[in-house]
Amino acid sequence: MPGFFFLHNNMSELNGKDDCKLAEGKIHKKKQKAFGADLKNYLKCMVPHIESGIKTSNSRNVMLSAEEVIQWSQSLEKLLASQSGQGVFREFLKSEFSEENIEFWLACEDYKKTKSDHLHGKAERIYEEFVQADAIKQINIDYQMREATAKRAQDPTHTSFDEAQKTVYILMERDSYPRFLKSKAYLNLLNQLQTSTSK
Repeated sequence: MPGFFFLHNNMSELNGKDDCKLAEGKIHKKKQKAFGADLKNYLKCMVPHIESGIKTSNSRNVMLSAEEVIQWSQSLEKLLASQSGQGVFREFLKSEFSEENIEFWLACEDYKKTKSDHLHGKAERIYEEFVQADAIKQINIDYQMREATAKRAQDPTHTSFDEAQKTVYILMERDSYPRFLKSKAYLNLLNQLQTSTSK
């Protein structure tokens, strides 16, 4: 998807300079149990950029700053506006076995930017992957919304998934996001960045 990055599904297999390459492509069903290890590897790849960014404030290599990570705590919207934030939040959702929420939300964001002649194919893919009753990554929406979304997806417009996307966003905002802000993953990252900045 243009404009978004997706973390490699098995980050522990990556090593060396490849650690920092973020792969884009198909998202697999595989559930990550080694959340701590994956996040640690993700952060390891970010740290050199963080430290080089602190030493040279004008550097284009700045990937994360303590200020940016603090902004994530202001709203889910600010967290999702940051590509790094999306990556860290996605790893947290994987640890809770609910990454389908952010994947669906990102798919909808991409869908809204799709050219009209490609809407039908993308609508069908999103519906099959996230909405239909036996979807691989079924999102948590009620029966009425599932049916209404199915109808809209058959004759797709750029707003076909807006209601379902809003429901999933609210679910993340009320449920997962507050837990993310209290999680060791978020607090350790913030502490690490603040410590680096104060050196």
